Amino acid sequence: MSRMKKRFAAFALVVFMALVVPAGAWAQSLDEAAAQAARQYNAKVLSARTVQEGKQRVHVIKLLTPDGVVVTVRIPVRDK
Repeated sequence: MSRMKKRFAAFALVVFMALVVPAGAWAQSLDEAAAQAARQYNAKVLSARTVQEGKQRVHVIKLLTPDGVVVTVRIPVRDK
């Protein structure tokens, strides 16, 4: 399998997993969300921040997968 196909396959898997994991399953603090995302994707956290998007706060976590693919995961923050 070519390197490009491997990267695409890894990316497709990460996108699929991001879509099937319910938002309610994610931790709410930024540190907890980053740690859980790293475990979920077996990846290294490159950066993590919380941003305001309209009325919604979102954790934005950038990960580096073992295949060298950089993935950004966006997790809506639940109100307490």
